[in-house]
Amino acid sequence: MSTQETTAPDAPASSGGEQPAQVQSQSDVPSEPYVHGQPSTEASSTVPLPIHGNGFIPQTHDGAFAMMGHDINGNGALPLNMVMPIPPTLAEFSIPPVLQPTNGHQMSADEIALYDRQIRLWGMQAQQKIQGANILLISMKALANEIAKNLVLAGVGSLTIVDDQVVTETDLGAQFFLAQENIGQNRAEAAAAQVQKLNPRVKVFPDSGSIMTKGASYFAAFDIVIATDLNPTLLAFINTATRLHNRQFYAAGVHGLYGYIFCDLIEHDYVLKRDKGNVPTNTGPESRYRSVVEVKTEKESTKTIEMVSKRDLYSTWDLVSETSLLPGDYTKSKRRLKAVTPALSCLRALWGFQTQHNREPGHNKADLEWFTRSATHNHNLLSLPSETLRSEFLRSFLQNINSEVAPVTAILGGQLAQDVINVLGQNQQPIQNMVIFDGNKMEANMYPLHPDGNLGRSQLDFGSSLPMAHMDMTQPPVDLSQMIPMDPANTMIQPNAMYDEQGGIVIPASDK
Repeated sequence: MSTQETTAPDAPASSGGEQPAQVQSQSDVPSEPYVHGQPSTEASSTVPLPIHGNGFIPQTHDGAFAMMGHDINGNGALPLNMVMPIPPTLAEFSIPPVLQPTNGHQMSADEIALYDRQIRLWGMQAQQKIQGANILLISMKALANEIAKNLVLAGVGSLTIVDDQVVTETDLGAQFFLAQENIGQNRAEAAAAQVQKLNPRVKVFPDSGSIMTKGASYFAAFDIVIATDLNPTLLAFINTATRLHNRQFYAAGVHGLYGYIFCDLIEHDYVLKRDKGNVPTNTGPESRYRSVVEVKTEKESTKTIEMVSKRDLYSTWDLVSETSLLPGDYTKSKRRLKAVTPALSCLRALWGFQTQHNREPGHNKADLEWFTRSATHNHNLLSLPSETLRSEFLRSFLQNINSEVAPVTAILGGQLAQDVINVLGQNQQPIQNMVIFDGNKMEANMYPLHPDGNLGRSQLDFGSSLPMAHMDMTQPPVDLSQMIPMDPANTMIQPNAMYDEQGGIVIPASDK
């Protein structure tokens, strides 16, 4: 698949180290378009969005986000009986009309000259769509730094950054938009000022409010929503809101040497332009999630060009992250199954732990045993061979949780930003639908994960099965024995052989 292994464009020196040469890139996001001394055709300003804390009304369908007992970064909880504020209008925010979703952007002669390199890469029409796009970026950590950098340099119409956390000393380790003097300031506002300098033509809006206070209608003002380094329960709620308003959604996160990108584009059409081959391209399904809609040909000089219109169908975050299986072309091939990174099983175990406990696993025996059994269960569920999930890998993954490594964030941030550009331009095959980065192999592999049944728009019936309306957050966690096999004979790594008296992970003699 064409989107399997891509990297970010050259990151600033302050983002840390060189990017690994083993991971190949599709096409770099063009270098910084702004030339010092060159006048901008639009006013360059960073507009802080006001926080509306008054005017509370009884909870409606937009009040789903208030039901969650988790804030943007897991450092507190909202009361379950919280009611929602009246969603402020765009006029109240004093946001220019550019935040209204558009189908294109009329480019000036100066912009055509400025973005000449990009236009040569993906065409005038794609660049116009990029410049008319309004992007929402949630949580401004190291991964979001890379995404913001690449999208702003590409010339998106506007970028709204939502983050209610303040800058700490830890943030300075892997983020290049923050400095010592920003400690104690809001993270979105501090970063936005530096993001704006990359390209004054892009409108950058910091929002220091919590995403928890936004109603579902808030997401309707954006073309694409990107959520980074968030709790999986919050990701599921945001994804449901984007589906409700037919908005494309990305989720991504990093844990040291490991990371992921997920996308739910609902139903996405795109056109591949290529030389016509000897084998004719027929319309119809290529797989459960991809079909050829239309095939056209045209003459260009002495060769025939084929324009193939395809449609990809997607699944929601909660279905993909929990129970979806690998497709048949994987499960029927032992070679392909053996090549699947065990990071997929470990990430699913981590998401399950975060969902049930509302925190990351600690370095105690109970948490480590829970995580090991869950990772083993997910590995079996995906039909992966037992020998690929070893104790050394589990130990490495657990040690990397909640850490940020600049080269990894550069790779994943660049790949996500490139896919957003491809989706806006509609002339490249997008991610389908999960990318897992394994720093041990320096690989970012793509896995199409879907449940049985309907895909695309028909997957969720908002009238009868809306998750945000029916999930009871006050119920106690499900008994682990009902979710994960508890018989040690069914696990690949015996719990008694896995931990010492202090709860530390021990490599069995057979694995050394």
